[in-house]
Amino acid sequence: MLCATDEVGADMRQKLLLEILETESLYPHFQPIVDLKKGEVIGHEALIRGPSGSAMASPGALFQTAIENNLLHTLELLSRRCSLERFAELKPGGKLFLNISASLLGTPEHTEGFTSELLQKLGISISDIVIELSEQHPFDKQGLTHNAVEYYRNMGFQVAVDDLGTGYSGLKLWSELNPEYVKIDRHFVSHIDTDPVKREFVRAIYNISTATGCKVIAEGIERKEEVATLMELGINIGQGFYLGYPSPEPQPTWSAEGISDPICCDAMVNMAQDETAISLLRQTPAVAPEDTVLFVSEQFRLHPEVGALPVIRDGTPLGVVKKSDLLELFSTQYGRALYEKKPASRILSEDVLLVDSQLSLVEVSRLVTDQESSALQQDIIITESDCYLGMGNLRDLLKRLTALKIQNAQYANPLTLLPGNVPINNEVDSLLKSTADFHVAYFDLNNFKPFNDCYGYSKGDQVIRFLGDLLTRFINSDKNFIGHVGGDDFVVIFRSPGWQLSCERIIREFDQEVRGFYLPKDLQTEGIWSTDRKGVRSFFPLLGLAIGVVHPDPYKCDSYHEVAELAAMAKKEAKRGVDSTLFVSQRRSTGGDLKKLPVAACSI
Repeated sequence: MLCATDEVGADMRQKLLLEILETESLYPHFQPIVDLKKGEVIGHEALIRGPSGSAMASPGALFQTAIENNLLHTLELLSRRCSLERFAELKPGGKLFLNISASLLGTPEHTEGFTSELLQKLGISISDIVIELSEQHPFDKQGLTHNAVEYYRNMGFQVAVDDLGTGYSGLKLWSELNPEYVKIDRHFVSHIDTDPVKREFVRAIYNISTATGCKVIAEGIERKEEVATLMELGINIGQGFYLGYPSPEPQPTWSAEGISDPICCDAMVNMAQDETAISLLRQTPAVAPEDTVLFVSEQFRLHPEVGALPVIRDGTPLGVVKKSDLLELFSTQYGRALYEKKPASRILSEDVLLVDSQLSLVEVSRLVTDQESSALQQDIIITESDCYLGMGNLRDLLKRLTALKIQNAQYANPLTLLPGNVPINNEVDSLLKSTADFHVAYFDLNNFKPFNDCYGYSKGDQVIRFLGDLLTRFINSDKNFIGHVGGDDFVVIFRSPGWQLSCERIIREFDQEVRGFYLPKDLQTEGIWSTDRKGVRSFFPLLGLAIGVVHPDPYKCDSYHEVAELAAMAKKEAKRGVDSTLFVSQRRSTGGDLKKLPVAACSI
């Protein structure tokens, strides 16, 4: 509990609380709730604060004192009124999430319409309010049933279950209330990018939410990596300090700069870019808009595996006729007799996704996920120059993307989980094939063997993981490719122009942070004593980082083999130095003599 409540006596806390309630000295703060995909603030959670500088300033102290003095209900009603009045005054737009104790929902003030009357007076729509129920006050406390909640839902309020995962009651609330929103407790969000158990928990929550039509909000987001992992798991709404602090002034917008769709950050994108929608193609018979419904029915009978038939006019797709719609129509009384001679255009559905055959699977996936959840049931019409080519379906798309992801995982380095040799080579070959402009940086550690011998392989693995984390931290993986060749060797394929600044920054950070892996006595001597490759005991300086960079000529390099040779020579030059070194080679192909820049290598 807050230290202020420990230092201030119970009588004094009660007096302070009574003064706050009497003078209505409560100050609402609003924390943004963000659509992570669109970068839009879709609402705010109202959080109350006491007078600044007082023992009641924090919500923890404020509400704990109210509970101790049986004033929770009074404090909550006043907090709600202050929050609504401030929200109406500022007009930030979006939804307002109001915390309401589940155990107090059945009391007279609630059922007499206190909130709805206040909303009407303030000009706030009931549909913009989400009642947020917390596990801190169990749903069944004092015999409360879901009737009290349904009373508010019938009035137009939406419901959210807060702190999901902190106890059994949250899951019980979810199953009994069927809320519009559930909020995952911050415990399961914190460092979810490095915790497989938390990822599986959130994945399960997402699967349940999809089946029940409920939206999930991740609370407590404090890092970019957490956003990327959550989006990869399908969680697209978030709240936390990384997205915005609670503030007296609601935040109308949020910048998503630096947050890229995790599907793009995954190395499988580099493998899927060459795969296009044509790989999903299924030859499906088409019908014309003037064909009869009876003819359409016969086509479905002849092709039982088909769930939708494209409707085409002069080669241009207009939409589809869905088997489910047809069966539903024929199941009604006189349905077949009334409609079988009608044209297919009468039951045409435009709820279909049209994609060009040369669109990459990644782009197709983006088109799918950018739509509303109902669109996930859509069929895909594949076109070529806007003309019908064939049909595809989302199941095939998911299967192919999953296969690519599994393939990438098979080739990933087990220590860092970064792409290994095969994805690296594929990426280089792909860039050469498209005659793209790119730089390849080869990263290697100086004095790593003696460090391993002195400190042990476990500590050596920690250093390798540290270097991998350093690369992913300072290199934009949306535009560049980061790979782990093996051991202490890493490769980065740069497409962005700031490659040199990135390398220089990584060297500076490496030299500073790597010192944390050494004992104080070795830091004092700036190195360690160990046995060299010839068995002679020698002194070795602290670990350094050697980076060799090449700029391959795609018109002269035929494959990744030549680029690898260029990069290996550049790395060899970089390792000539004792300190961390960046070496930039002028050689762009394996033919001709090696030419170096006037000042090609520099210690940083």
